[in-house]
Amino acid sequence: MDVSSMKIRDMRAALDERKISAEELAGEYISNIKKYDGKLQSFITVTEELAVKQARQAQKIIDDGKAMPLTGIPMAIKDNICTEGVKTTCASRILENFIPVYNATVMDKLNSQNIVMLGKTSMDEFAMGGSTQTSAFAKTRNPYDVSCVPGGSSGGSAAAVAGGLAPAALGSDTGGSIRQPSAFCGVTGIKPTYSRVSRYGLVAFASSFDQIGPIARDSHDCALILNAICGYDPHDGTSAKAAVPDFTEKIGQPVRGLKIALPKEFFENGIDDEIKAAVLKAAEEYKAMGAEIIECEMPSLKYAVPAYYLLACAEAASNLSRYDGIKYGHRAADAGSYEELVTKSRSEGFGSEVKRRILLGNYALSSGYYDAYYRKALALRQLIREEYAAIFEKCDVILTPTTPTVAYTPEMTSDPVQMYQADICTVTVNIAGLPAVSTVCGYNAGGMPIGMSVIGKKFDEATVLQVSDAFEQGFTPVMPKL
Repeated sequence: MDVSSMKIRDMRAALDERKISAEELAGEYISNIKKYDGKLQSFITVTEELAVKQARQAQKIIDDGKAMPLTGIPMAIKDNICTEGVKTTCASRILENFIPVYNATVMDKLNSQNIVMLGKTSMDEFAMGGSTQTSAFAKTRNPYDVSCVPGGSSGGSAAAVAGGLAPAALGSDTGGSIRQPSAFCGVTGIKPTYSRVSRYGLVAFASSFDQIGPIARDSHDCALILNAICGYDPHDGTSAKAAVPDFTEKIGQPVRGLKIALPKEFFENGIDDEIKAAVLKAAEEYKAMGAEIIECEMPSLKYAVPAYYLLACAEAASNLSRYDGIKYGHRAADAGSYEELVTKSRSEGFGSEVKRRILLGNYALSSGYYDAYYRKALALRQLIREEYAAIFEKCDVILTPTTPTVAYTPEMTSDPVQMYQADICTVTVNIAGLPAVSTVCGYNAGGMPIGMSVIGKKFDEATVLQVSDAFEQGFTPVMPKL
């Protein structure tokens, strides 16, 4: 059975009808990883023995007729999500041999449904980047063109799903790190509302932005995974007590009567013409389905990237101060003093992009610059939230491009300013704490995927998924050929 393009619900039916066993299903994906991951480098750690063990446990539950929606379903996990007894490196030398003694809450939730973990996927170091080329261990490639990047920071997760090495994966999104690689790799990924999914056990980058979410073949599969991982967690002080609906409830419902906003700033200079045309064509298709298209404005978008990087880097500098070579992680040899130990351990353990963001963050927070930079960025955060609130008074969801360009070659990552500017379409969602899904809406002349984003009101993931699913029903994706 060719499982490469199967969706989770198809696997659920095949498992329950005994057309394939959980161990056979896991074996198919392990085989694909062995066959193709040398080319893609989407995994840092492959957990073959654990996958077989978990598959056998899942099969017993299936045989007893007690299977849950994800029982026996193989999944890949981004390598900044703690997995008890399995290395969690954050793609950094400083955590090269770190093995957590506990699970992240999302892993406990997935394990309660008896998923099968295939391994830990590569990422930009500490989730800082948009290309997965800052990984210390596996510089992932795009399944549609291995000379191009898969996006980031959840590039390993997106590439694994697109390449048929996993039917679904978990990623994390701080400024677009689920949606951007989903767009580059032609798959679907959702960043839930901030606080919807527990961050306990997610290695922190920027604590007021970070959010875990799924990457899968379509919106329906993302909804199934969201059902499993959402909910209040007392271990996370920011976790919301909001009721968790069935995110599949609106899947398949018509979008007639819904109001979809198009902020003009997302379609102006810097957005590739083919991407602009593909997203506007999708808007016309929604109009043909009976949705109302509303043009609107978001003037603060031009300030979003500097505001995001000031805030996120400030939080990163604080969060990463814990890596001192003493409690855990890389420890430098031959240090003659405490100061030298910390300096050498951090210098040897962190890569250049992480160092750059720590420096930016410390600069923004330093005496004399705090008011000029950090405080102004906080004010811009509030302004962006207010502009989104004003748009949502008139509409149900917002439609934008996910990225200004399609996937590019690794050489383009050498300019950090250009890389930061590439986040223009995604960072405002994190700044405002909103849910957003990216799904493929077309391909450019070179056959590379184009992603569009559907942004929703806080805690309204169900409508976001309804809208993205409505488009997917009439769109036939093209699988990459490895």
